[in-house]
Formats: sequence, C-alpha cells, structure tokens
Amino acid sequence: MSPDLWSLYALMLKSRLFEEAIAQLWHDGLISGEMHLGTGEEAIIAGVVTQLREGDAMALDHRGTAALLMRGVDPVLILHELLGNPDGLCGGMGGHMHLFSKEYLAASSGIVGAEGPTAVGFALSAQYLHPGAIAVAFFGDGAMNQGMLMESMNLASAWNLPVLFVCKDDGWAITTQSKSVTGGDLNERARGLGIPAAEVDGCDVSGVWEVSHSAIERARSGQGPTFLHARCVHFEGHFLGLQLIRIVRDPLREMPEIAVPLTQSFLRPGGAALRERLAGLKTVLAAVFSPLCDPRRDSANDPVRSARTILQSDPVRLQELEDQVEKEISSALASALVEVPS
Repeated sequence: MSPDLWSLYALMLKSRLFEEAIAQLWHDGLISGEMHLGTGEEAIIAGVVTQLREGDAMALDHRGTAALLMRGVDPVLILHELLGNPDGLCGGMGGHMHLFSKEYLAASSGIVGAEGPTAVGFALSAQYLHPGAIAVAFFGDGAMNQGMLMESMNLASAWNLPVLFVCKDDGWAITTQSKSVTGGDLNERARGLGIPAAEVDGCDVSGVWEVSHSAIERARSGQGPTFLHARCVHFEGHFLGLQLIRIVRDPLREMPEIAVPLTQSFLRPGGAALRERLAGLKTVLAAVFSPLCDPRRDSANDPVRSARTILQSDPVRLQELEDQVEKEISSALASALVEVPS
C-alpha cells in the first residue's frame, strides 16, 4: 500500500488556505486573543490523519484546526467557534485552543503536554471497548519536557496501549530554542520507556505517511505504542504577530520600536558599566537579526510547496484540484461571515 499524493496535497492545501483565512480574520480583529497556527505542519498532520478510520481518536494541542479539518469537521463550525459565535463547534466558548468533536473523538487543549493523558485515555477505552481502534497524540517538542506526557508514554508502554505519539519538532519551545532546555535525544527518551521510535522529515508527506502507516498498523494489531519524531518549521513562529517575524517582513516599520528605546537605554548616564551594556546590546541584536537566517524564510521547508512540486508534471489536473480547494475554502469563509455583524 502506498500513499496517494494527490489526496494528501489536496488536504494540505485546504488546511493552508483555511489557516491563511483564519490569519486574515485575526488581523482584521474578528478573532480575539492569541492565535496559534499549524502552517508548516501540514505534511505531518495529513500523513497521519488520512489513515485514521471510524472509532480512532485524536488528542490535539493548541494547533488543532488542521487535524480537525482534515479529519472531516465542518470548516464553518470551526470558523464560527473562532469567531465566538454560539453556533460554533463548541458553542463559541472554546476558542482555537480548546476544540472538541464528539463525532470524531477529537479533543484539543492549550495545556502543554495534555495530549498524552488524553490519548492514553482514548487508547485505554479502545483497548477494552473497540479492539483495532487507536489514538493519536499530536504535540510539540516543548511538551516532551512535561511530566504528564512522559508519564503517559510510560503508561502506554506498560499497558501496551494502541497509541501513536507524534512529536512535531520545530526546534522551539515558544521563544526558547529547545536544545537549550532539553537534555538528551527525544528518540532515545522514548526508547528508554520501551516505545519504538522513528524519525521522519516532517516536510515530506509521503515519508510521514509511510512511517506512520507502519506504526498505526502495529498499534491496531495489539503491539503497543510508537513514538514518531517529525521535524518541521512553523512559518508564523509560536503565534501570529511574533515580533521577530514582523521585523523580517516589515523592518522599516518595526525596527524603530526596538531601536529607539534600545539606544536611549544604552546612552542613559549611570547604570551598568559600558562592557556590560555592550554585552547586553549584542545579545538583543543577535535575537533581533536571527530571523534573517531563520528556516522559516526558506521555501524548501514548506511541505505544501514540496508536495506541489512533485505534482507539477500534470498541470491541468493540478490546476483543477487547486481551483476546487480554493472554492471550498472561499465558500466556507463566506458562509461563516454571513451572520457576523459589520
């Protein structure tokens, strides 16, 4: 059995366009609060979710919209939820970080690492009530340092539960580089708990599909959990509006807000010695200019673009597919905004 790249690309593109529409609504002020998008994770989500069937469950993190959309949840319900409408997926009370779908056995949480206990609960239920069903936990690399996730992986191993633990590793824990706060190797950490681990390029949807296929079949056959370590890039950083990314995209507008107070502080009489000020200035400037070499700026790290490149050999079919997906998202967006007051 091999992956259908056309179907996978359609879902990835649908997710990308959907989240870009969400981003525009957020920038327009129609969605309040923080917004965490999964742009850059599409290959990981599609490669796993397309293999789920009725009775399988998903435990999602604060970037759950892509997985819910690909699983089949009505995009209009999701949009209404994000807009705070009472007819949203969760009555307009959950926002984007706490989305639930009883129909699809899917639950998301803004609590880092909560995907572990949720997935183990789903898997324990499946083991007793629905043999052959599995649970999938999606989380970031920062969650690997949370005790409840480690405890959940240990329990899944000890009880041989049908769980696929998917770590979407972008190398950052919010605004802290993960390597500076994470000891050891994540794959070895999973193996230390008795869970087989597999490494995969999170930008290669076919690769993700193949690796997760083996893990999912293993879980369905009663052989227990697997840890999937997939590296990716979050193109919007941890959340929409991340200042360092704004600097890269619009330096003339954003830099004065940093440069002016930084200069005033540096030249102010009194305070720390010049050597200490220079050291502090160097640290701040390094952080400010680091996005110029950030992998988020490299199109090679875009899973949607990578999949599209492979399909360009059939331009007519590709154009038809993209037109259809764009039409679906435009229709969903129009329907969701009909009842929004101007």
